[in-house]
Amino acid sequence: MTNSFSDNLGKGGFASVYRGKLPDGHLVAVKILKESKGNGEEFINEVASIGKTSHVNVVALLGFYFEASKRALIYEFMPNGSLEKFMCNNTSISRCQLGWEKLFQIAVANAKGIEYLHQGFNTRILHFDIKPHNILLDEELNPKISDFGLAKLCPNRSSRVSMLGARGTIGYIAPEIAYRNVGDISYKLDVYSYGMMLLEMVGETKNTDVRVDHSSEKYFPDWIYEHLEQNFELDFNRVENEDEVSKRKMVIVGLWCIQTDPKTRPSMSKVIKMLEGSMESLQIPPKPYFLQPRAAENFSTSESLVTLS
Repeated sequence: MTNSFSDNLGKGGFASVYRGKLPDGHLVAVKILKESKGNGEEFINEVASIGKTSHVNVVALLGFYFEASKRALIYEFMPNGSLEKFMCNNTSISRCQLGWEKLFQIAVANAKGIEYLHQGFNTRILHFDIKPHNILLDEELNPKISDFGLAKLCPNRSSRVSMLGARGTIGYIAPEIAYRNVGDISYKLDVYSYGMMLLEMVGETKNTDVRVDHSSEKYFPDWIYEHLEQNFELDFNRVENEDEVSKRKMVIVGLWCIQTDPKTRPSMSKVIKMLEGSMESLQIPPKPYFLQPRAAENFSTSESLVTLS
């Protein structure tokens, strides 16, 4: 199927992905998971969660392979790769390549995909790793959510989730992951990650190399507000064109999504209404309270996964 794994599309901490072709000629992406310890939780998570889904903005799982420690997942092929390659922090490259209209369409479509995971059926799916790298683009540049290795199923669409360890990628992790007194672990984790991604799409964040230092700002971005105050005109009543409307909507909604208190973050259904509604109906959110720095040694990272020691 993969011509002896000759065309590598990418690799990460847990898997490598190869281009493949089915007998009928359809292209696929074959994800080969690295040998897992224990029962291969990331493989079980991915099959159990994405195997239940069917949505235009969620990548389709076509099949899987399991034998002893060997595990593979077969997905529909997404020719334009991930959203990440169209983004370059704090520059205009992503807007030049995609344009504001398309970027805004991608933002709305992503929101609809996450809403489907949260509300689409009886079992709520929490993705736990929403970020540009996990948003794939098809031939028409339509986005689809991928990589469900960290996902968690919540029967009966429970709002609260029990977790033994933290999940997610530094720069997109909600504060309640590390500070349990902030609020319950819930689907609002995905809302926070989406908000950070939205601001990154606009160019108002800098989720680049988290190894530069161990400041708490790499986890919880109070610097975003200082940056916006210095570099972004917050007079939302002055709208010059449709591109400016799209940008300002994305900024306002992104700021609502990254509120410190999970209760004040909107649901993804509300996010969609805010993005698709009128500019006049949007209110600028209050500046959230930020937490005191915590010692960096409380965090340990492996690739993009963060866990609490």
